[in-house]
Amino acid sequence: MKTTRQPLYQRFAEQIRASLQNGVLRPGDRLSSVRQASQQYGLSITTVVRAYELLESSGLIESHPQSGYFVRARFAATSASALAQDPLFVASPAEPGRSKPLPVSAEVDVSRHVLATLKSIHQQDAIPLGSPYPDPALFPARRISQYNGAILRSGGPLGVLDDLPPGHPDLIRQIVRRHLETGLSVDPGDVVVTVGATEAINLCLQAVAKAGDTIAVESPTFYAMLHAIERLGMRAIEIPTDPRLGMDLAALKKIMQSQPVAACMVMPNFQNPLGFEMPEANKRQLVELGSRYNMPIIENGVCNELYFGTVHPSVLKAYDQRGMVLYCSSFSKSLTSAYRIGWTLPGRYREQVEKLKFLNTLSTSTLPQRAIAAYLTAGGYDRHLRRVRRSLQQRCDIMSACVGRFFPAGTRITRPAGGYVLWIELPPAIDSMALYRQALAEGITIAPGRLFSTSDAYRSFIRMNYSYSWTPQIEQAIRRLGQILTVMLE
Repeated sequence: MKTTRQPLYQRFAEQIRASLQNGVLRPGDRLSSVRQASQQYGLSITTVVRAYELLESSGLIESHPQSGYFVRARFAATSASALAQDPLFVASPAEPGRSKPLPVSAEVDVSRHVLATLKSIHQQDAIPLGSPYPDPALFPARRISQYNGAILRSGGPLGVLDDLPPGHPDLIRQIVRRHLETGLSVDPGDVVVTVGATEAINLCLQAVAKAGDTIAVESPTFYAMLHAIERLGMRAIEIPTDPRLGMDLAALKKIMQSQPVAACMVMPNFQNPLGFEMPEANKRQLVELGSRYNMPIIENGVCNELYFGTVHPSVLKAYDQRGMVLYCSSFSKSLTSAYRIGWTLPGRYREQVEKLKFLNTLSTSTLPQRAIAAYLTAGGYDRHLRRVRRSLQQRCDIMSACVGRFFPAGTRITRPAGGYVLWIELPPAIDSMALYRQALAEGITIAPGRLFSTSDAYRSFIRMNYSYSWTPQIEQAIRRLGQILTVMLE
């Protein structure tokens, strides 16, 4: 019988894997560079690159920018498929079901809980499973700081009046270029630069609604959306949301037909905390629904660059023919959270948003705008993003498997299509605020479910951040959470 010969790159990858297993290569060791390996083993550059990529996708090695490939720590040298074959690990838990919020609007009062929780999350030496930001080590902070320093040394104007709204032209040019590269044609005159996506969301909401109005949101929803509603004295109505498909558009339409809804705030791609990517047909249908009922849609796109697939996700704005979609985003989740630089494409509400920007904060700091523009102009952003996406997907697989192993029966977790957070449904008897307090006492942070709703509907849910480099401390923290949960269920 004829046998199929194994591809050369797979044979080379197996050779390296054997060196890991027999201890010739140890955690932290540096592998030969692609060029050196090509010369040493008589292989083509392409063969070596494909072998290294295969090993990296399996979680056995990792690339360090400008340094090469290194063996990962032994505990992290597992992929989702390897974990599935490990008898110590169980199959991934089921997913949470579609949410079922009550179809009534409610006042929003979450800011005090969120502020208290976020302060505790950033306590010194805490395990940051509750952090709202990706691991800063993923970002090219040093390189952006170099551009920052070069701009300072070069002299020139950096005053407030030099960058009144809409923002610095160099940055606006790069934002427009990026949108064009990802499939959205944008005129430079459509862009308003903001102090992060949070300001963009607040300005857009203020432009389309007033105090007392009702705003439709996903359930659960990212608490920054609820903050904006609370700040402006509006009410929120939560719409049933599926962890794979997103907002239930039939439910939204039914609510719109029964009561006034001034606007809808959504995160269609890699929603925080559910992690879904709304299907293409649903995106189109949502925009059509908003257009039909003259309902503005505020689109949060801060995680759009953090996809796990091979194609950049589409945005609601791409289907907007009437200027009813107000797109908001920032570089905080994809490039750096140190410089709070965001932007909005407010459509027909552009003049109102620019005026509100001037009245609220006058302008956005010049220096970080120029530093980010310089980085984007120099190139390398896509290479950086590919590395980030690869790391996030691997870490998502590992944390999901770890939760499946250590958390009690009845736990459910989402299957993110991108982003950096897991939404975890615990057994109904668990009070996530009690878990949060016990974990915090042991230096472990999580985000309790009450932060993501106007009600107590997510009392037994938590959100965990999987973006940080996998360490024995993080694995032990998840193991400890599982132990605490087991005791709470007794």
